[in-house]
Amino acid sequence: MERAIIANRKHDKGEVRKEMSERKMKRVEDSLTEQSHLLMPKCLNAAGYLFGGQLLAWIDETAGIVAKRHAEMNVVTVAVDNMYFKAGARVNDTIVLIGRLTHVGRSSMEVRIDTYCEALDGTRTMINRAYFIMVGTDEHQHPVEVPGLIIEGVTQQIENEAAQKRAKLWKIRRQEGF
Repeated sequence: MERAIIANRKHDKGEVRKEMSERKMKRVEDSLTEQSHLLMPKCLNAAGYLFGGQLLAWIDETAGIVAKRHAEMNVVTVAVDNMYFKAGARVNDTIVLIGRLTHVGRSSMEVRIDTYCEALDGTRTMINRAYFIMVGTDEHQHPVEVPGLIIEGVTQQIENEAAQKRAKLWKIRRQEGF
């Protein structure tokens, strides 16, 4: 694990004082999570396809595991951002969810979950992509600082930059009372 030095400003009677603290840093791969589910009849909607609510529960669970592994503490789901259904899945399909961090703030983490339908030969077809905002919490459910994220490679850099744009839009929506 790498560590980064973070300068924190504390205001004390008008003075600005810097305190140096170490922030643990972790790689995207450190919390990468893959889960598989066999699609059973109880998980289908009336049309015979994977029920969206069931998929949402699986995605939330996977995002929670990714965030918990990164933060090394309990986490809560704060928001679902950009959940997109591309295709359906039928009974007896194997559903594979892959979760990875895309961005880390002070206490918040954006987790991207890609969901695939896996064929018997192992080929995967993407059926869903979703972004979840998770927050690390203490024993009183208050937000606490989580480890920073080490960005490696062009793909992670592109995803992180897109995540930062989504974070700015999310903050604007919150200010507007969304």
